[in-house]
Amino acid sequence: MKVIIIEDEKLSAEHLNRLLQKTGNNIEVVQYLDTVKAATDAFKGGLQADLLFLDIHLADGNCFEIFTKIRIDIPIIFTTAFDNYAIQAFKQNSVDYLLKPISLEDLQYALEKYKKQQKIISNNLLENITYAFQQINKNYKSRFLVKIGQTIHTIQTDDVHHFETQESITFLVTSKGSKYPVDYTMDQLGIILQPKEFFRINRKILIHIKSIEKVENYFNSRLVIKTKFLEGDTKIVSRERVNNFKLWLDD
Repeated sequence: MKVIIIEDEKLSAEHLNRLLQKTGNNIEVVQYLDTVKAATDAFKGGLQADLLFLDIHLADGNCFEIFTKIRIDIPIIFTTAFDNYAIQAFKQNSVDYLLKPISLEDLQYALEKYKKQQKIISNNLLENITYAFQQINKNYKSRFLVKIGQTIHTIQTDDVHHFETQESITFLVTSKGSKYPVDYTMDQLGIILQPKEFFRINRKILIHIKSIEKVENYFNSRLVIKTKFLEGDTKIVSRERVNNFKLWLDD
């Protein structure tokens, strides 16, 4: 099986290659590429393979820019450090992905899925990729309207410390500690806010990354955040969210 790896981090590309050799699939990496431009030029020049491993964030831009310039018919397994919306889009459209750091088990699973699907390769792959591109590049909410007395004000998302829910009411808390009710559920906020800036650490709290002063280990495999305006259990990262939270911090 001939494979192309498009990855701008040399160590990540080498790690993936080592894992590929351990899978026992007789895989040959025919080309390494690290930029949108290099990939576009290579495919325009006739580069072909059986399977493409494609990192989402490349040295000169987002990998989805490649598909605005050329058509690629090779089956693709995307790789990503962390991009929640991309992952959701790929799941919905049956596009494979691997979350970094890539494990041998996950890689083998993805390759098995590829083998099963290669006999019935989807004719709408480009449409699926375009949809994922739109999801990643969607316009996220940049400000909120709040009522102060009889006056309506706008608060920029950059000035939000966190959102919290109390008795089914969602509140916006500013970086100065002011609190205002907003007409959104926490699930809705998770969709309309930029995922690189906000993370839902538990059922009640969605926090801005700039609000986090320190993160410490907590009992029962959880984490606790040091920050203003949060007390008690509200500042604890729930156990099921810890791994994604670490990836989010490291993005």
